[in-house]
Amino acid sequence: MAFLVAALLALGLLSGTVAHIPPAVSLVAAALVSAWLLVFALRERRPHRRDH
Repeated sequence: MAFLVAALLALGLLSGTVAHIPPAVSLVAAALVSAWLLVFALRERRPHRRDH
């Protein structure tokens, strides 16, 4: 997952919208997306409780 985020960031730095903003902003955005994906992955791996 981290490799995918890094690859997308590298691609964005070479071309796209990310090329028009400062690298520091791009890194912060990448860190936020990575944190969101990590939280999502951890929540999905956790067993779900069913209250009946």
